[in-house]
Amino acid sequence: MNKRILIIDDEISIRETLAGVLGDEGFSAITASSAEEGLDLLDSMNIDLVLLDIWLGDGMDGMAALEKIRERFNMPVIMISGHGTIETAVQATRKGAFDFIEKPLSYDKIILAITNGLRFAKLEQENLLLRQGSPEKPILTGESMAIRALKKQIEMVAPTDAWVLIRGDHGTGKELVAQSIHRASKSSDQPMIEVNCAAIPEELIESELFGHEKGSFTGAHTSKRGKFDQADGGILFLDEIGDMSLNTQAKILRILQEQKFERVGGNKTIKVNVRVLAATNKNLEEDIETGKFRADLFWRLNVVPIHVPKLKDRLEDIPLLVTALIKNQVNKGLKNKEFTADAYLAMMQHLWPGNVRELRNFVERLVIMCQEPAITASHIRLFLNPGQVGIPNGNNTSMSSLLSVDYKTAKRLFEKEYLQNKLLQNDNNISKTAEQVGLERSHLHKKLKTFDIIQ
Repeated sequence: MNKRILIIDDEISIRETLAGVLGDEGFSAITASSAEEGLDLLDSMNIDLVLLDIWLGDGMDGMAALEKIRERFNMPVIMISGHGTIETAVQATRKGAFDFIEKPLSYDKIILAITNGLRFAKLEQENLLLRQGSPEKPILTGESMAIRALKKQIEMVAPTDAWVLIRGDHGTGKELVAQSIHRASKSSDQPMIEVNCAAIPEELIESELFGHEKGSFTGAHTSKRGKFDQADGGILFLDEIGDMSLNTQAKILRILQEQKFERVGGNKTIKVNVRVLAATNKNLEEDIETGKFRADLFWRLNVVPIHVPKLKDRLEDIPLLVTALIKNQVNKGLKNKEFTADAYLAMMQHLWPGNVRELRNFVERLVIMCQEPAITASHIRLFLNPGQVGIPNGNNTSMSSLLSVDYKTAKRLFEKEYLQNKLLQNDNNISKTAEQVGLERSHLHKKLKTFDIIQ
């Protein structure tokens, strides 16, 4: 998208000439004849840089406008004046002007100043991202078939403008998938604007998404741009979209379709060009059936569906994941730990209902609590299920209890534990479990009822 330059000058000849020069240089020029009109335009669209005349005739002068722009917006402002003095230039610089150019204008100087101003703004943005981000950008770790398929999907969809609905359980890495798409997209040089729909109170979500005007509600002391506005020309990531109220869903749908909206308390229509990534851990099809989620919004978001696999469906990735997690912990100042082969094997026998998030917390706990330099299978079992061994389940039968009963009872306890875990591994699908354990479905069903695993 061409960079937008706002020209605020009360002389029509200056505005038209500058707009023509900027257009020839590949910029998109927007003009305003007064400071008030210029501020309205800044409120209604994304502007990359402002050319601002100091003497604007009636109304607000350029210096006052400069203060308001620097107070409310984050962009370079280049001052222009036909009555320039060193004192005026110093005053403008102190108030935050990026540069000061005297009339009659040298268009070469104008283009150079604009180029430098845009370059400076880009560097500021990159520095902000570096300060906010981690030293190393998180990546999808793993070489399992499930992760390879996921990476291929990301590789295919990222360079396009297609909207993506990312689905998966808690802790699987949906946000990481969104970040991976953003890094490989055409707008990777801009920040991805993120909204956690579950974390924003219902009464504030419209203000968060669409922005608000000063005085539109109690506490709105200044105007504020919303997330849609900030994401113009880039990517908006709506996390936990399934937790949004029906009322907000209806407003979101209209904006997604029309790519325009009004701020809370405002009447100006703001047009944007936003690519949307959405994520949810909910079964939206079921929510549509029960009236909790709009079908039309679902189909608008679900252009390219991507499913993030559970950790239990890619257990072979655990050694690579642990290595990456340990490296991250070391970067945070924790000690490095070695994991033995049997430790990895013990971890690969756990179901990890909390997925990668649970694994990350578990690895951090091990690094902090284990005194030994090498972590073995015994450490894994101890920290996963204190006093328990063997089959991975939060209710495992302890070895001491097995040794305290006769063979027939121990066999029954083991068999029940085994079938419970296998059924859980297959999401309670009896047919799939029967095929996996080598039993007829009817026989397995009978055993499950005998053990009171099912009713």
